[in-house]
Amino acid sequence: MSEPSPTSFSARATDFVNRVGASVVLLFAALAFDLVYVTSAALDDVGGRFLDFGVFPGIFAMAGCALWARKRAAVASMTGALALVAFTMVIHYYRVPAYSSVLANLSITEVVAGVEMVYFTARRVRPRVAFCVIATLVVATMAAVFGRFPRYIYSSAGITQSLVFGFLLLVAAVLTGLIGRPQHATDPQREERVRRLHRINDLAMGQWPLLVALGLGLFLEFAQAYNVGLRSFPILFCSMLAAVAAIYSRREPARASLVVAGLILLAGVVMPFLRLGYGYEPGTGIPPAQVVAGFGVVVNLVRVTVLPKAWPRIAALSVAVAVSTLLNFERPGFRLLTDPQTIGLGAVLGSLLLGIAIAIGLFLRSRDSEHQQVVKAAVSDAQTAERMALARELHDVVAHHVTGIVVQAQAARMTGEKNPQLAYEAMARIEDAGVEALAAMRRLVRSMRGDAPAGSGEFNEQATTDLAADLRRLVESGNHRLPTSLHLDLPPHLPQEVGRSALRLVQESLTNIGKHAADATEALVHAEVAADELHLRVMDDGREPARRPAGGSGGYGLVGMRERVALLHGRLSAGRGPDGGWRVEAWLPLEPNGETNG
Repeated sequence: MSEPSPTSFSARATDFVNRVGASVVLLFAALAFDLVYVTSAALDDVGGRFLDFGVFPGIFAMAGCALWARKRAAVASMTGALALVAFTMVIHYYRVPAYSSVLANLSITEVVAGVEMVYFTARRVRPRVAFCVIATLVVATMAAVFGRFPRYIYSSAGITQSLVFGFLLLVAAVLTGLIGRPQHATDPQREERVRRLHRINDLAMGQWPLLVALGLGLFLEFAQAYNVGLRSFPILFCSMLAAVAAIYSRREPARASLVVAGLILLAGVVMPFLRLGYGYEPGTGIPPAQVVAGFGVVVNLVRVTVLPKAWPRIAALSVAVAVSTLLNFERPGFRLLTDPQTIGLGAVLGSLLLGIAIAIGLFLRSRDSEHQQVVKAAVSDAQTAERMALARELHDVVAHHVTGIVVQAQAARMTGEKNPQLAYEAMARIEDAGVEALAAMRRLVRSMRGDAPAGSGEFNEQATTDLAADLRRLVESGNHRLPTSLHLDLPPHLPQEVGRSALRLVQESLTNIGKHAADATEALVHAEVAADELHLRVMDDGREPARRPAGGSGGYGLVGMRERVALLHGRLSAGRGPDGGWRVEAWLPLEPNGETNG
């Protein structure tokens, strides 16, 4: 069920994240950061040499528990809580330097691992047990925050921030886990929540470079916030909202650009009143996460909107950036930037960044257009090849049988009066040739209707205008040899092209389940119409196959599905679900959708 390896680095990276899981990638990224940071601190001349390496056992233990939590959430989380307390005692006793990140005295790996353990516990463990496990993790975290080098704690400004940020992380992890909890398959509210989560996941995975840049910007702001205190929280909150809007700009760039512009302007106006001083350095007067958010919004705006319609929103962003820079470049206090040379330099740098963002957006717009042309050309070539194959079939098979019928009929007419027995034998041969010609014609008709190729199974359904009936017949055929549940909420009539494509997507997905899903016991087909879109989901409860399926796998099934969806300007998501099964989801617009111009 894998498609050919993508050629671009971005596509390969996205495919890698989909296969291993975003939580694993995030955990290893945090671990890599801590390895580099702690190693550099352990080899310097400050403090005891190599003493900093004492935090590594605790960091690796928490990372291991977070990976274990993907399978055994409760046990792994309790083990992680015990490990956190145990290594806190070791750090306190041997006076090993503790490193702070989002939470005081906790490394970034320990924070990420704790959040992931809370998420998996809230998602998979029974409510009462989950409450006890999460409470234990919270107590262990508090012990680590207050138990490592306590003589510095009461004078540290980071403890208050740790309580606030820790509470926000806890609430976010618990809510996200509760939303994704498995419930009854026919629960409409749960289906809607899952659909929204998958849309968010597809939105995020499609622009991971922006996510990385926003993450770095927010990390810098968190680090600066420790030097100021809670006064910096309004600016930090604006930066987080701007980051969310920048990610959403892939889908609604016009609205997101105005939101980011408003947040930059709001933060710029409020910042002088907060008197943050030099402890919260925003660089050119704008926090780094907001700079990245504005850059990403411009890229997505130019990517999907023609420039004449994009200019007013780009101008609004530019005005917000200029006002914020003039108000906050001179620190601290209310000191308006008036130096012409500095203003000119800032204008040049801002114009340069804006030009780079516009150039990247135009490049991505051109690449998207080329990709659509390539898909259309590939489909056209495939249709041409199919027509040639049908012509060969007509000439080699059907015409052959029909010619035989004509010859036999002529012979019977010529010899029938003289030798009736010969005429009788010729009629038998005509009958056999007619049966063979009829069978060949039926194969041809099935091919022309777009059914599965020969060898894929005995069931080759024809697409009608009743998609629900077609899907029921497809499932009842049992071609994929797996019990399948149907959840359909479809109107009586759908556009024929949408119904045909939907039927092919479900058929290919079920065929793949029969070939690839190891130890699967059940499959689910879900189809509904919501918000002028046909939403399809096909999933199983199997695991990744340990060997190649019988007959091998060509790997072109997902390619064909992506091409069908692309021709209808829809969206497709295919990959392994959190519980191990394979999941294919598609959203097909019910109305024709041309190229977006604004």
